Formats: sequence, C-alpha cells, structure tokens
Amino acid sequence: MQSDQNKKRKQKLEMPDTYVILFIVLLMAVIATYIVPAGSFERETIDGVERVIPGTYSGVEGDTIGFMDIFLALQEGMVQSGGLIFLVLFAGGAFEVIERSGAIKGGILRAVNKTRGKEFWLIAIVSILFALGGAVGAVANSVIPFVAIGIIIARALKLDAIVAVAITFGATFAGFNVGFLNPYTVGIAQSIADVPLFSGMLFRVIVFIVIVGVTIAYTWRYAKKILDDPSKSMVGILDESQGSEDELKAPFTTRHKLILSFVGLALLFFVFATIQFKWTINHMAAFFIIIGLVSGAMAGMNYNKTALTFLDGCAKLVYGALIIGVARAILIVMEDAQILDTVVNALSIPLEELTPVFAALGMFVANALLNFLVPSGSGQAMISMPILTPLADMVGITRQVAVQAYQFGDGFTNSIFPTSGPLMASLAVAGVAWIKWAKWMLPLFLIWVLIAIIMLTIGVLINWGPV
Repeated sequence: MQSDQNKKRKQKLEMPDTYVILFIVLLMAVIATYIVPAGSFERETIDGVERVIPGTYSGVEGDTIGFMDIFLALQEGMVQSGGLIFLVLFAGGAFEVIERSGAIKGGILRAVNKTRGKEFWLIAIVSILFALGGAVGAVANSVIPFVAIGIIIARALKLDAIVAVAITFGATFAGFNVGFLNPYTVGIAQSIADVPLFSGMLFRVIVFIVIVGVTIAYTWRYAKKILDDPSKSMVGILDESQGSEDELKAPFTTRHKLILSFVGLALLFFVFATIQFKWTINHMAAFFIIIGLVSGAMAGMNYNKTALTFLDGCAKLVYGALIIGVARAILIVMEDAQILDTVVNALSIPLEELTPVFAALGMFVANALLNFLVPSGSGQAMISMPILTPLADMVGITRQVAVQAYQFGDGFTNSIFPTSGPLMASLAVAGVAWIKWAKWMLPLFLIWVLIAIIMLTIGVLINWGPV
C-alpha cells in the first residue's frame, strides 16, 4: 500500500515533457492575444536583410486567436518549419549510417590503443574527438551509447565513472557549446536571423579551442588526483575485474578511414559552398542525403540496408525535429495577432538602458534560463531567435552576437540542468548520481560562463558580423 502511494507521489512530481511545456506556452500565447495590445515596427531592407527600425513601434489592429486556430497553428508551424525539420531528420539519418559502419567507434578505440600508458594524451585525444563531434552536430543526443566506451577507457586507466562521462558527454557538449558547424543549432539560428550560414566560423573555432582546452585541463586535473591517490575519487574507482582486454578491441579498417575522411571533406566542402555558392539550409539537408548514401556504399551496405539505416537515424530524431514545428506554432500565434513586436518592444525598453555588452550578456542569461524549460537546441532557436533578432537590431549589437548568445545559453546548461535528457541518460549509463556530477561540473560550468562573457564582450566590441 505504501509502495503504491510512493508511486503515485512520484507520478505527481514528474517533470512535464518538453512538448507539454511548449503546448502550455502556446496556450499562454493564445491568452496573451486577448490581453497584449497589437503593435508593429517599421522595417527596412539593407543588403537584402530586413531590419527593424528602432523607435518606430506603434499600435495596430490585431486579431484574437480562436480554439481551432490553436491546432491550425500547430499544423502551420510544421509546414513553415519543413526545411529545418527535414535538415534535422536527414542529418540524423546520415550520422546513423556513419555510426553503424563502425568507423566512429573504431576510430575512437584506435586512438585509445595508440595512447596506452600516456594517460593525459589519451584523455585529451578522446575528448577532442567527442568535442569535434559535438561542434559539427555528429554527436549530441547520440553520445549516450558512447558513454559505455568512456567507462571502458576509465576502467583501463584505473579512473572513475565521472571521468568516463567527462571525456564523452562532457567533451561533446564542450564542443556543442560553440557549434561552429552544427546544423541543429547555429545553422537554424543563423537561418532565422538571416545571417549567412556558418558565417563567423573563425571566431567560433577560436572560442571552441579555448573552451575545449579548459575542459581537458579541468578533467585531467581531476584524473591526475585520482591516479596519485584513488581515495580522491568522488564516486570510487571502477572495478577492473568487470572489464576485459577485448572491450578495447574494435576494427579500424582502411574502409573506416576512408568513410571518416569522406565525411570530413564533405563537411568542409559544404562550408566552401555556403560561401562560394550561397548554399542554404535546404542545400544542407539535401547534402546530408548524399553523405548518407555515399557513406553507406563505402561501408558495404546494400541499398536496402542503407535506406533502412538512414530511416532509423531519422526516426531517432523525430522527437527533436517536431519540436521545431511546435515552437514555430507559438510564434505563428503571436505574429497572426501582431503581438510579437509588442513583446520585443517591451523587452527592448530595459535593454536600451544597458550598454550593448550588457544587453548581449542579458540575452545569454535569458537563453540559459529558457533552456531549463526547453532543453532542445533547435526548439529553443525557433522560440528565441525571432525575438533576439529584432532586439539585437534595436540595442546595437550584431545578429551574429545574438546567435552566439543563444548558442552559449543553450549549450552550457545542457551539461548541468537535470531537465537535459542526454545528461540524465548518460549519467544513468555510467551509474553516476546527478548531485555528484553537478558538484564536479559546477566549477567548470562557471569557467565556461566566464569565457562566454569575455567572448561575447569581444564580439560586441569588434562588431562581429557575418565574416
């Protein structure tokens, strides 16, 4: 009887799903159409980019939203976000084909075997590989099964499960924080902000090097303490008897090397094409189909297996992809009722009293807090960037800075907020309690925040633009 009561209590305390939260926000937006006055800014087009003209807000006639309009907005949100939704799905399909080929696992374990006896270099190389995976969107939510590889590595080094999570999940999101070639976050945010796709990459790569370098140093400092004194471990050393040498054996063939080389060159070509040929989000979605098909052929998969593997990858990202459409529905309601500019105007009033630097930092903090409720990078981009874009125009910061403020706000908190699904799943795989991870992660998180403050400040001061 007591057990049943405990189960009921747990059910009552269960955190609402992201879709439930977004639907509640949608209903709040509908209610707001009856309360918030409609208004609009005048806009001008400069170099093909439509911008808000500060100080031109005025009231207009608006429409309230009816019951059926709520569900029509959901449908229309999916339609309007079709290009972004299929980008996420097709990227998931392509990366699934690459992962199933064994190339990623083989490459990681080859790096492990090559650096045996050199603990620092092993931690550094594995962390860099996962960070690069996070930065290009190849590994994010899909990092969860790789935590098991982190456990194998940590066990072989006589380290603990926190190190295992740090060099896999932690490193992935250190790279994800910047996302210099991440189609799910930076790509979507830049598309909404009308900034050239993957522009500003040089500055982002510099930030990536700084954040990943600090993350490796922080992880190694903890690992070195354990190597010198195992009692310093926060969760206890992993039991060597539970593992075997065979765990670190996986083929890394010439075929695997060719697949990874092809993928790397393909992503570099896409960066070139966005600059030279002005490729867009739609081009990238189509390009991921090509990457998936060619990778499948190189892996020796027949046409049926390639197709089914690609579709499996798409299926894994349906949850995250459709969030984009739901988030877009919220904006459709606000746009149809013409209250979005009213919200932007209300937010701009306190921000206009701040310097551009503090306005950018305010955007960063706001996105970090939003991520507690909407722990989806693409979904959060759909909600925040339509608001941040005109705000950036009005407070005197570039849209590129606004994109990075969003990216930092989304990325950092994924590594510590308990509402982050990938974090909690990764900790479950490693058997690490969230409170232990949070205690270990908090100092690094604060260092990341300090780096973000410095980098956003520099971005504002140099008027960081599309270049």
